[in-house]
Amino acid sequence: MIVVAGEALIDLVPSPQTALPPSPDGGSPTTGGPLPALLPQRGGGPYNTAVALGRLGSPAAFCSRISTDAFGEALLAGLRAGGVDTSLVQRGSEPTTLAVADISPDGSAGYGFYADGTADRLFVLPPALPAAVRALSLGTCSLVLEPGASVYESLLRREAGRGVFTALDPNIRPGLIPDPDAYRARFCSWLPDVALLKLSEEDALWLAGSGEGPGGAVGGGRDTVLAVAKEWLAAGPAAIVLTHGGDGLTVLTPGGGELTVPGERVTVVDTIGAGDTVNAALLHRLDAHDALSRTAVAALGTEDWHDILRFAARAAAVTCSRAGAEPPFAAEVAA
Repeated sequence: MIVVAGEALIDLVPSPQTALPPSPDGGSPTTGGPLPALLPQRGGGPYNTAVALGRLGSPAAFCSRISTDAFGEALLAGLRAGGVDTSLVQRGSEPTTLAVADISPDGSAGYGFYADGTADRLFVLPPALPAAVRALSLGTCSLVLEPGASVYESLLRREAGRGVFTALDPNIRPGLIPDPDAYRARFCSWLPDVALLKLSEEDALWLAGSGEGPGGAVGGGRDTVLAVAKEWLAAGPAAIVLTHGGDGLTVLTPGGGELTVPGERVTVVDTIGAGDTVNAALLHRLDAHDALSRTAVAALGTEDWHDILRFAARAAAVTCSRAGAEPPFAAEVAA
C-alpha cells in the first residue's frame, strides 16, 4: 500500500463559460460586468496524488484531517470513488481550506488560499502506519502551514527511520511561506529522509533562491536547476525527478545518472493536478518495477527509468487535457 499524507481542500476554479463581457467600444473585456462563476472542485496536492494512485490501480490510502462540513464530505466521497482507503483520515469540525485558482491563457494555474483555522492544519501524528505500507508520499501546503507542518515532518522522519520508501513534492506556494530562507533550510533538512524527490523546474529555482528577496542571488535557468538538484541528491535522495512542463521530465541518480524524456503533446485545458498526477504515476510505475526501496531504485537501469518517466508524461498529459484535477484511469495510459 502507498500512503499519501497532506491536505485536502476545495479548488474554486473560474468557469470558462462565464468570460468577462466585451467593452462597449469592442476593445478589451470590461472588468465592470459580472464576475466569472467559481466552480468548486476537489483538490490539494496530496489529495490529488491519492486519487490518481487509486485510479491507476495502486492500493492507496489517504492520511489527513478532513472537515465534517459539506466540502469535507465531498472530499471523502471522492477518495472512496477513487478506491482510496480512508481509514487513516482524521475528522474535525473546522472548515475546509479553499484555494481560488487563477487560470492563465497558457493553462497554468496560480492560487490564493483561505486556510486560517481550517481542519487540515490540525492534523495529529497517527500511530505507526500499517505493516503493509510500502511508501509514503508528502508535500505541498501541509509541510508549510503550522501546527500541522511539524506533525507531517515528524511522520516523514518516523516512517523513513523504519525503512518506508518516502517521496516528497514540495510544490511551492510562495504566498503561504512568510520566511523563504527558513523554509529553504527546512527543506534541506528533510532530504536525508527522502528517497524520491520530485519537483518542478520552477520550484527548484525558488528553492535555490533564484527569486527576489533574501537568498535571491542565484541566477535562473536549466543549468542552475540541474546544478542545485545534484547538490540535493548528495544530501540523501535515491533519485530526483524534475518536471519541465510540456518539455518533459528529467531523472538524476547518484553517480551522475541523468535521463530526460519529452512531454506528450496535448491541447492543454489547464495544468491543475498535473504535477500531482506525476507523483502518483512515478510511484505506481516504480511499484510495477518492484522498486519501492532505495536499493531497488539504485538498481534501475536507463530502460527502466525511460519506461517510468514516459508513463508519468502520458499520465500528466491526460490530466492537462481536461479541466481541473482529473487524473487518468489505468486504461487511459496503458502502453
